[in-house]
Formats: sequence, structure tokens, C-alpha cells
Amino acid sequence: MGGTTRVPDGPHTLALLRGGARTAVVTAVLDLYLRGAVRAGRPGTMRTSGPVTGAPPPALVKAVHASLYRPAGLRQLLDRRAVREALGALRAELVGAGLLRRFPPGRTRAGRRALRDLRARHPLPASPDGLPAGDRVLLVALHGDRALTLSAPRFTREAGLTGRGGTTERELRASWDRGGGGGGFTCGTV
Repeated sequence: MGGTTRVPDGPHTLALLRGGARTAVVTAVLDLYLRGAVRAGRPGTMRTSGPVTGAPPPALVKAVHASLYRPAGLRQLLDRRAVREALGALRAELVGAGLLRRFPPGRTRAGRRALRDLRARHPLPASPDGLPAGDRVLLVALHGDRALTLSAPRFTREAGLTGRGGTTERELRASWDRGGGGGGFTCGTV
């Protein structure tokens, strides 16, 4: 079974595999920002700033762009129907490729191995200078918040993707590692 697993194309799918729905949507937002189609709105929100240029965008990127017809924060964006449907299609692709389990939800051994190999082949650089937009999006998909703040620090902060405007992956990961939170209490999200 080791040789039959196909790693899906596209950084948005890899982001879903690595960090879940939130990470995939953040990757799509960065993709749109680098194409000039999204910008930060009021503190903690994003909004469209024009059409999507360049190569035809993947379904999740289209859904995110269409869902920002009205400015929204990341939580609101995750709740919009078109985004949920696009995420469901990506999730089904990962399950079909044998990289994600439906029940219990989580990565398979092949999924963990694929991410480990991709991270080794695409290490996080000291600076994003000279990197094409597609490479920046791939780095965010594979490395998360560190790559995000390296690629677009001001936009990331103003749009509420990290820092006080949004919960960072580091905060989420720390709470998961402790079993959901300190003192046995959880935030109620699963």
C-alpha cells in the first residue's frame, strides 16, 4: 500500500491535510492577496479588492473570493456555505487518496509521511525575497504561521490571520498537546 498513495496537487489541499479547514482557508486567502484580489478591511477582516488574476484559481480560492463579497473575518469566512462545500470536496479528495481518515478523523500514516517528505524538500527560507507567489503559498501550506508572517506580515496582522485578531496555530497546537486546555477545561470546539 506504500506505493499506491497519491499526494494531491495544490497547496490548499496540502494545507487542509496539515492543519485542517482553517489552515486551508488561510492559504487560499494568502493566494488571493498575492494575486491582488483581496486586502485587509477593518481590523480583523478581509475584503475583495478586484478580480482574480493569473492562472485559473482552484475551487477553494474561487469560493473564498466569492464569499468575500461582504467583508468578513476568518471565522465568518469559514461559516460561509461555498467555502464549506469547497472544503468538503478537498476533504473527500484526501480521503480518496488515502491521506485522511473520515472516522476517526485524522491523517493516515501515508498522510503524515507525505507531509514530512514535502517539508523536507521545501524548507522554510530565511526570507521570501525572490520567491514566486506559488512557492510562498506552498510554504504557508507546509509550515503554517511562520511562513505566513514571513510572506505577508502586515496583511497577516491587519486581516486577523494571526496575533490578537485571530488564534494562531501555535496557541491551538499547545492546547491540543495539553489535552484541550489547562485545568481540564476546553473551549468547546472540536
